[in-house]
Amino acid sequence: MCVFRLQQTVRESGASVTHAYLPTLPADETQMIQLFQNLIANAIKFHKAEEVPQIHIQAQKQERHWLFSVQDNGFGIDPRFHDRIFVIFQRLHNRESYQGTGIGLAVRKRIVERHGGTIWVESMKGQGATFYFTLPIQQDP
Repeated sequence: MCVFRLQQTVRESGASVTHAYLPTLPADETQMIQLFQNLIANAIKFHKAEEVPQIHIQAQKQERHWLFSVQDNGFGIDPRFHDRIFVIFQRLHNRESYQGTGIGLAVRKRIVERHGGTIWVESMKGQGATFYFTLPIQQDP
């Protein structure tokens, strides 16, 4: 898992990052690391001040793809902004409140799509967020 690249951030925040079984897939390793790093880092960045960040990652095999989820206990995202967060340079917060360029999730969307999958978020303001993405199951020729 790519958490080792976030060790200092995890340690400083006191975050708990757990995962269930995660499959090995024929995918671009660097891009998969970037994908998970971004989702984990965002979960830590956008946590409730009064709570320790809790992040859980899992994957479920479905008929034609793996369904991955990265769930957090952060402050959540208003449903009217769910699509906007995947558009480049679209920020929900000002630069003084949270660092970042507004490109992270847009690039992660491209990574998932490049691998033949889709990405989306389910969240309510104040109730954390779960980012889902699919990656195809490799078919034998």
